[in-house]
Amino acid sequence: MATVQEKIALMHTKKEHILQGGGKARIDKQHEKGKMTARERIEMFFDEGTFVELDMFVKHRCTNFGQDKKDLPGEGVVTGYGTVDGRFVYAFAQDFTVEGGSLGEKHAHKIWKVMDLAMKMGAPLIGINDSGGARIQEAVDALSGYAGIFFRNTAASGVIPQISVIMGPCAGGAVYSPAITDFIYMVKNTSQMFITGPAVIKSVTAEEVTAEELGGAMTHNTRSGVAHFAAEDEKDCIEQIRYLLSFLPSNNLEDAPIVFNEDDPDRQDEELNTIIPDNPNAPYDMKDVIRMIVDNGEFYEVHQHFATNIITCFARFGGRSVGIIANQPAVMAGCLDVDASDKSARFIRFCDAFNIPLVNLVDVPASCPASTKNTTESFVTARRCFTLTPRRPSRKSQSSRARLTAARISQCAAVNSEPIKLWRGLPLKSPSWDLRARRTSSSAKTPKRTRRPPNTSKNSRRPTKQPNAVMPTWLSSRRKLARSSSLR
Repeated sequence: MATVQEKIALMHTKKEHILQGGGKARIDKQHEKGKMTARERIEMFFDEGTFVELDMFVKHRCTNFGQDKKDLPGEGVVTGYGTVDGRFVYAFAQDFTVEGGSLGEKHAHKIWKVMDLAMKMGAPLIGINDSGGARIQEAVDALSGYAGIFFRNTAASGVIPQISVIMGPCAGGAVYSPAITDFIYMVKNTSQMFITGPAVIKSVTAEEVTAEELGGAMTHNTRSGVAHFAAEDEKDCIEQIRYLLSFLPSNNLEDAPIVFNEDDPDRQDEELNTIIPDNPNAPYDMKDVIRMIVDNGEFYEVHQHFATNIITCFARFGGRSVGIIANQPAVMAGCLDVDASDKSARFIRFCDAFNIPLVNLVDVPASCPASTKNTTESFVTARRCFTLTPRRPSRKSQSSRARLTAARISQCAAVNSEPIKLWRGLPLKSPSWDLRARRTSSSAKTPKRTRRPPNTSKNSRRPTKQPNAVMPTWLSSRRKLARSSSLR
């Protein structure tokens, strides 16, 4: 039987083996591509010496296709928590050097745990994705892992900030989770995100397309709008994530951190008097206006490369975080189109969920005057900017609704009066809605209705009513009576 010291030495040996990931050869190959390993990314993201790893020694239990003979250190994912600028943050990072970062059952369970802890503690969650997709050897168990991640993404939406970071391939089921988080970062030339890769597209449609063209960083930042930020390299990406967190609260019950600065809140900028040209058709850059009014001229733009005719960004006034939505006259004269409406609506929903005040800078002629289909879609999507989360109606709104219903009924009674019917040449036969309107009138007398006695004759030719028969509403006097009584 091993002594305590031997057990401790064995634990340290296993720990050193896990810290090496997929081995030196695979780590060197990762570096040759301009990418860091999962642990290097974690160390750079958190404050020095604050990261605490969870479930380092977890192993898979799959025996299919020789998986029981494979050693997968850390199950291909690093999970844990630490601090960023002194604030508590949870994170997970997939390790591409271990089985290509593929997601298996225990791999997913480690992510589940860190997501549950982030929800429990009310702390932001950062997910660094660098994976080839599901681990096909584990079949349904791997797919169940994705389902659990999607469920937790949905439950955490609007409760804690969720930031997804794409730092390598992200294909198949792996792309659905980032798509339903709050913000997505991608690194130029090394990040790809797509449901099916170029090889599958070529085999099905015979179209040849590169991975970068199909799902690269600039493709999703400029065309699809799925990604919010594009970084030059992984170091720049991590610095941007830390900067974004400085604008956000830890959860929907807290306020964003206050950053004190020397910008005088009473200062006046005379350039604001001349920045807007006298000619209404002349464009100007709304970003210059934002720089003049925010603290230290500093703001962080969201969706910088997508729908550039509208600006969405975070900034500070008096050290407090705010969200800014501004039309951009320099692009399409600031007209609203489908993409701009979706972009602003998504930003409004996020700010509303986390109690971040909104500042609107408006200079817009109208919606984009394009085709009929585009115009219709613009109106529909622009409506999302004004119609956010439905709320339970109060007693005051319910009483207002009752008064509105009574007013509508009186109008129906007036419009359906006999003089107007004779003038229109309409028949005097009263439909069901006319019956409801006249019953509420003070001058109208309620007709007396006598109940017909039940037919007890055995030789009655009247067909027996089926218990679940569907009867027309105009044949049911009881339904008419119920409708009229419900409007009183």
